[in-house]
Amino acid sequence: MTSVLPPKYVLDTSLFTQAKRSYYAFDIARSFWGYLVQLAQEGKITSIDKVYDEVERGKDDLYVWAQQNLPSQFFCETDNSPDLLINYQQLINGSSSNTQFTSNAKAEFAQYNEADAWVIAFAISNKLTVVSQETFNANIKRKILIPNVCHAFNVRHIDTFTFLREHDFSM
Repeated sequence: MTSVLPPKYVLDTSLFTQAKRSYYAFDIARSFWGYLVQLAQEGKITSIDKVYDEVERGKDDLYVWAQQNLPSQFFCETDNSPDLLINYQQLINGSSSNTQFTSNAKAEFAQYNEADAWVIAFAISNKLTVVSQETFNANIKRKILIPNVCHAFNVRHIDTFTFLREHDFSM
């Protein structure tokens, strides 16, 4: 009988920011944050440098927590992989040619420092599941959502609660 490797996940900024601001605030859900650290140390979850940059822009307790608690290799570089850059370019080309979205939505998605496209490209390159708090919306025009792009490119996307259930997490 062969053992199955644990699934791997790439976390989007929204997992961190929405948890901190609402349902898993640092002062009421310490076990949630400790569990993320444990999964990061075990190599079951990762994220990317662009997500770190978005967290850093907040200059708040989430940024301090990330600096002090997540392993140094947790936020992977996105600029040094030809495969990742190819996948990123395919996502940008796909979004720019999609007539559903407004010009502003396309421009925002294509911004180099915007993490969403990079997270998905990283997931494609590494065969990972994307975890974010965004919800699929087939009719949206004003923003290109992570779950919509994941659906279009056949990348698995789940929300924070599904992610926690898959790991049998409880408080």
